[in-house]
Amino acid sequence: MYDYVIVGAGTAGSVLAARLSEDPGITVCVVEAGPVDDAQNIHIPAAFGTLFRSRVDWDYDSHEEPMLHRRRIYLPRGKTLGGSSSINAGLYLRGNPADFDLWGQPGWTFDELLPYFKRSEDNERGESKYHGVGGPMSVSDGRSNNVMGTAFVDAALEAGHSFNADFNDGANQDGFGPFQMMQRDGRRWSSADAYLRPALSRPNVTLETNLQIHRIVIENGRAVGVTGYRLDEQITLRANREVILSSGSYNTPFLLMHSGIGPAKVLSDVDIPVLLDHPDVGQNLKDQPIVPMVYPHDVPVSTLIGHEPQYVKEFLEHGTGPLTSNGPESGGYLRTRSGLDAPDVVFYNGPLMFADSGLGLPTGHGITFGPVVLMAESTGDVSLDSDDPTTKPKIVHNYFTNEDDLRSAVGGVQAGMEIARQKSLRPYTGTMLRGPASDSDKDVLEYVRLHAHSIFHATSTCMIGKVVDAELRVKGIDGLRVVDASIMPRTGRGAPNATVLAIGEKAADLILGRPAPRPLVAAAAKE
Repeated sequence: MYDYVIVGAGTAGSVLAARLSEDPGITVCVVEAGPVDDAQNIHIPAAFGTLFRSRVDWDYDSHEEPMLHRRRIYLPRGKTLGGSSSINAGLYLRGNPADFDLWGQPGWTFDELLPYFKRSEDNERGESKYHGVGGPMSVSDGRSNNVMGTAFVDAALEAGHSFNADFNDGANQDGFGPFQMMQRDGRRWSSADAYLRPALSRPNVTLETNLQIHRIVIENGRAVGVTGYRLDEQITLRANREVILSSGSYNTPFLLMHSGIGPAKVLSDVDIPVLLDHPDVGQNLKDQPIVPMVYPHDVPVSTLIGHEPQYVKEFLEHGTGPLTSNGPESGGYLRTRSGLDAPDVVFYNGPLMFADSGLGLPTGHGITFGPVVLMAESTGDVSLDSDDPTTKPKIVHNYFTNEDDLRSAVGGVQAGMEIARQKSLRPYTGTMLRGPASDSDKDVLEYVRLHAHSIFHATSTCMIGKVVDAELRVKGIDGLRVVDASIMPRTGRGAPNATVLAIGEKAADLILGRPAPRPLVAAAAKE
């Protein structure tokens, strides 16, 4: 018996384990389906692609996507301590302040969330109105300093775009510049590094790994525990206060549905008894598709050189060099058409050939950049094909079923082609790999359908205001909360991991009944 059982040791689960266990009178059990995060490549930023489809990846795919020539889209999710923060590119991008104000939920405006962003952060640039120091999550400038990262930004400026030194300053996202990332001394700094591992030294924290939860135990309308399997051994963990689901936008609704909580038709179709007809569970699925533009070249400056002995030595001794590259070292936000209130695409630029959703081995040196559609309106769902909880969820994103999403993608590719023609990038952008026949709308549209894929930012399947209330409690079931990216109403204009840090920090206050901190921006304005 524990006070709190947290299902998932990813970003939100790690934050909650650390913050709840600060009270020595509270017992916490964190359950992770995967192994500990001891794989060497987890801690080498440039090696994140080697983790795809490994034992630390749930290795999901969408079902056939109707607007992408019925292609199935690869959807990696972290299955280890730190969750996806242990296998992703590690970008620290909060999103636009307007994104949070659109949530329409009490306590969740940008001004109200900013103290939690700052609480989580240890930014090497120092403290400011929008940034914190001394928090668990190390936020750093890049240490790779690849020449192609600088060349891409220079080319964007040559194409008429502005420079932006800080995409997280809360004032202006538009423009191009270097990204900050979640690293410390050039190595990945996951949520497990930042929050979970320090908490595990406390006697009131228990960690269970390689234990896949199959069902929430619900008695008399209250969640009282979870049950699952480690190999062939069934294990049940009881929660005296709450069960907290922090399993992500695919696995959290999957677990709810296998516990009888979800759309009645979905459950009935696979013969799962309906405990609570909750029509929005698994619905409203959002993501950010990217259209990669890959340019092979012969200049020996890509991350392929990271295997050379001098660069391995540089990484081990100094925490600098190509092995510290997180992939998208630089990029920028733009608006593909007039009349938009905020950017509709962000460019990620990396010094490598990132082909086939990151599953293809680079065949040589290259550069990859491309537009990510930010506030995509296309909506999918997570559902079930079986009553067997060891199967995978049925995921359909319905990418580009919304016409405006297509317009943003096409306009983004055309803007990228214009940037590629600029003087600073010419040494690296001779001929695009499998590029469109021209920059016409028709040819670029076909290129989008052939090459767009997920940038792995799924949200919204247990949406706040629908599945959970403003305190993240599952409506209709006592003692059950959801704390992860699935509660976000929209993916927003950032990379969700930074937002999930703030969600976890705020959720801890909600669970413990602590007063919310004073909104920082509003307070500063009054002063």
